[in-house]
Amino acid sequence: MSSENGQAGGGAEGVPPEQLALIRESVRKAKTPRAKPRTWRGAALAKELPVARVLVDKGVLHLDRYFDYAVPEELDAEAQPGVRVRVRFGAGRHRVREGRREGGGLIDGFLVERLAESDYSGPLAALAQVVSPEPVLSEELLGLARAVADRYAGSLADVLQLAVPPRNARAEQRASPEPLPPPPAPEAGSWQRYERGAAFLESLASGGAPRAVWNALPGPQWSEELARAVAAALASGRGALVVLPDGRSVARVDAALTSLLGEGRHAVLTADAGPEKRYAQWLAVRRGSVRAVIGTRAAMFAPVQDLGLVALWDDGDDSHSEQHAPQPHAREVLLLRAAQDKCGFLLGSWACTVEAAQLVESGWARPLVAGREQVRGAAPLVRTVGDGDLARDEAARAARLPTLAWQAVRDGLRQGPVLVQVPRRGYVPRMACAVCRAPARCRHCSGPLETRDGGALCCGWCGREEGGWHCPECGSFRLRASVVGARRTAEELGRAFPAVPVRTSGREHVLDTVPGAPALVVSTPGAEPVAEGGYAAALLLDGWAMLGRPDLRAGEDALRRWIAAASLVRPQSAGGTVVVVAEPTLRPVQALVRWDPVGHAVRELAERAELGFPPVSRMAAVSGPGEAVADFLRTAELPPEAEVLGPVPLPVAAAGRPRRAGAPPPGEQWERALVRVPPGKGAALAAALKAAQAARMARGSGSGSGTGVWVRIDPADIG
Repeated sequence: MSSENGQAGGGAEGVPPEQLALIRESVRKAKTPRAKPRTWRGAALAKELPVARVLVDKGVLHLDRYFDYAVPEELDAEAQPGVRVRVRFGAGRHRVREGRREGGGLIDGFLVERLAESDYSGPLAALAQVVSPEPVLSEELLGLARAVADRYAGSLADVLQLAVPPRNARAEQRASPEPLPPPPAPEAGSWQRYERGAAFLESLASGGAPRAVWNALPGPQWSEELARAVAAALASGRGALVVLPDGRSVARVDAALTSLLGEGRHAVLTADAGPEKRYAQWLAVRRGSVRAVIGTRAAMFAPVQDLGLVALWDDGDDSHSEQHAPQPHAREVLLLRAAQDKCGFLLGSWACTVEAAQLVESGWARPLVAGREQVRGAAPLVRTVGDGDLARDEAARAARLPTLAWQAVRDGLRQGPVLVQVPRRGYVPRMACAVCRAPARCRHCSGPLETRDGGALCCGWCGREEGGWHCPECGSFRLRASVVGARRTAEELGRAFPAVPVRTSGREHVLDTVPGAPALVVSTPGAEPVAEGGYAAALLLDGWAMLGRPDLRAGEDALRRWIAAASLVRPQSAGGTVVVVAEPTLRPVQALVRWDPVGHAVRELAERAELGFPPVSRMAAVSGPGEAVADFLRTAELPPEAEVLGPVPLPVAAAGRPRRAGAPPPGEQWERALVRVPPGKGAALAAALKAAQAARMARGSGSGSGTGVWVRIDPADIG
């Protein structure tokens, strides 16, 4: 007997023996034994709908289904669809007492629906606990999460981890504010600069569901224009959702909405807000107190009631791609929401991605663009410095500061701040023709050619060696790689202008704004601060370091980053000048000079359609140890139209660096294969890969084991 039991047998300290005897007698005479906490053995079940269908929080594919549990009568009122519950999971068939399955570990889950009876013929375990009576999972959100899971070959539980924030009890206990009446329809304002801008707002305000791809004019007005689109949706009595790439852009739209509509009409969902505040904001949206939401990537699942508009700004930004399984992209999630809720859709950016061009080319969305006169009036003057200019300027070539660029910086500093964009470290060179700069591609699959450790030329997709390459454009047999080293360039710029203050903005420290006084602002792509009154000039250095990345999107991404930086410069009429150091004959450079990102995206889309590249085709990446990848591809029942490219070795990751999802552990050699299917077969590919991965996990060889594989639909980097 333990000491605790011994004390109980001898009577508790300070409690009279007569009182203990009275308690024992009352327990003996009780007609209905008390149910034990969380097992509910012997407890009565709910009289109506005694079965709860539960989604357990087990993000493994072979358990991606619902499980039935019995509802104790005491939990009947709180166990409603959408609430968080705790259940016992993992008990065997034979652990049954008094008609209840018992045992297993306690795990979280969501109650999906209540049923009169279960499809399962055996005994059911009882719900252990209703964590909170607050319903957090609506039918609409559940349907969206299921659609996302199916599209990305993932589990529903994993998607709901992204969609529903963790519970905060204090936030849950506070009442949400009363909803405000719809605001009046906004004036068109700067939307009048676009050919169909005013009509787009009118359609939203009248309850319509217009779908548009918006090519925004350069300048800071984009945040105010987004705010007016939100106000138009609210004026119709519906909700609005805007997803932005980072906290800085969220702050700008937040300020624009507050200025236009006042406080209390929108919620801000970002990770910076903290768990309690963010959950309180999320609950206000879920309860219908707030009808408009702006936020970063996680806000794409915000439970806005009666959606009238979903909007996404700068869909080419890497931050819109979720890094946690199943790694959905915000653009695709909002496209699913627009189809599910039959609401308006707005995809905006200064640039234009190939996916955005495809939406217009297919007729699903309409272009929302300004006329050429408006573009020329808002854009800065763009000048180029190519290899020919550098060859005639040897001193400047050694310093990577051509004379034209030096003059532009000097003249710009007389009028205000000058932005200097330098590529980030880590850009890996891609091979290209030394004469015409056309990318070197494989003759078999059109994948990018590369050299590993100075060895033979081989394809980055299918792995075939290429011994006799020559350029199909000009016939040259010479190759070149990109040039990197932007940090030294930035230091030399500072030495060239010693009397001018130098500010830096990058990964470690990102500036939001800078004053309008003369200064050199050195920034990496995506971290450019906004200057008061706009920059007088911008210098875009080492263009080949961005154009030469081993990525299908290298040209598109370089143009997007250049235009994003150039859009912060004053118009040409105010003296704004942009100098880009890159070969002027290249298509992205020409698109920047003409300020024609839409035309560049349309031509890219046509070429990818001809070569069978995404987004015209659908692709999936399968990576892992070589034997595991080969076994996975051998057992997967892929669609007949599927084409397997590779596998090829992945670079070995160095120790000490953070490991990204799906990347090999440090020091291990992994391989990657690409699976490509034609248009219309993406759903079949995702289903086949999901079934194959579920079968491996059921055998104990999934992605969590040492011999597992990672599957990613629509990989961001395919070479």
